Amino acid sequence: MALFAFPDFDYTSFDVPTPYYVVDKARIRRNMELLKHVQDRSGAKILLALKAFSTWGVFDTMSPYLAGATASSIYEAQLGHEYFGKELHIYSPAYSKAEINYLKTVAHTIVFNSVNQWKTFESKLSNCGRKIEIGLRVNPEYSEVKYEMYNPCTSRSRFGIREDGLYGVSLDGVDGFHFHTICQQGSDVLERTLLHVEQRFDRYFPMLKWINFGGGHHITRMGYDVEHLINLLIDFKERTGLQIYLEPGEAHVLYSGFIVTSVLDIIANPNNLSVVIVDTSAAAHMPDVLEMPYMPEIVGARRTIEEADAPLESARYKYIIGGKTCLSGDIIGEYQFKKPLIVGDRLVFSDMSQYTMCKNTMFNGLQLPSIVSCDSDVPGGDFKLLRQFGYEDFKSRLS
Repeated sequence: MALFAFPDFDYTSFDVPTPYYVVDKARIRRNMELLKHVQDRSGAKILLALKAFSTWGVFDTMSPYLAGATASSIYEAQLGHEYFGKELHIYSPAYSKAEINYLKTVAHTIVFNSVNQWKTFESKLSNCGRKIEIGLRVNPEYSEVKYEMYNPCTSRSRFGIREDGLYGVSLDGVDGFHFHTICQQGSDVLERTLLHVEQRFDRYFPMLKWINFGGGHHITRMGYDVEHLINLLIDFKERTGLQIYLEPGEAHVLYSGFIVTSVLDIIANPNNLSVVIVDTSAAAHMPDVLEMPYMPEIVGARRTIEEADAPLESARYKYIIGGKTCLSGDIIGEYQFKKPLIVGDRLVFSDMSQYTMCKNTMFNGLQLPSIVSCDSDVPGGDFKLLRQFGYEDFKSRLS
């Protein structure tokens, strides 16, 4: 089922060479309005996780709706400080002295991954001349994430302090707890997770001001039970008195981004599936396609992995779509189209805001896609070219 395309809006019409990313501010606003609704109803505060989306050219569309941003490095922190404003929260598995020296000048909250790191920098932060709230990441040792690469609660996990790690530790100076155990999941998973969080850590709640439920909450996904989430948040706050934070990354920009690419060549395949080479790359420009892995939708096409027997208006032209790098596995997926593709056709891959622009590479010296914003609620689309990339961008990363 296609979730993304506006039938009356053409993301291929911008006069710039492909490939290019498009971020649709109208779609971001829809997400922001829903997240603000959650905040207003529940009293929770929602932060933008910059690790998922750091395209600052559209932060002015997002910032009015949110409580702030959360960063994982000094560069993300500097970006959030300069372009997002409001509260700035920081979490990293570990900090260096140089990082703390910068973060203490901009952070509202710094979350530590271990008691040792907190104690190492406690005096430096308490004497920095600014009020910085201190958090500890805890590990409830429960997660329903199936793919181990994304599961923060495995036996080999680097993340958070387990229950026995707090025995005998004075929490004087700690303002809050943070946990993150969810990935692209619903409020039902959060409800079950909270049982384990409370079982292991609720004895400390009276000492705290806030708790951060982390990211992975797919709040703006179609079918997500928003009312259930709101009720969970209200109930938890009423029982504990704690200020709740959420820091989803994907939910802010879900369904808002696209990559527009052109067909460069079509190669016959002995398995009756022609191979289409496009001027973008899963490996370089949409790395989560290979890392998650998943197959993105193409506007006006159907993925062959779903509803194989259901017609897409007599779609019968099947293609393997492959990227432009020399990596053998740079395959985006298999798709069906209503009419045959030809060289020069523009294809639109959907849902390309999160974990794309912030994770892309110049592998093979491949030129990065330009970044374009638009507003599909405005006549003509209000296209704006935010950034183009060239050889100097490739050269300056190396020496």
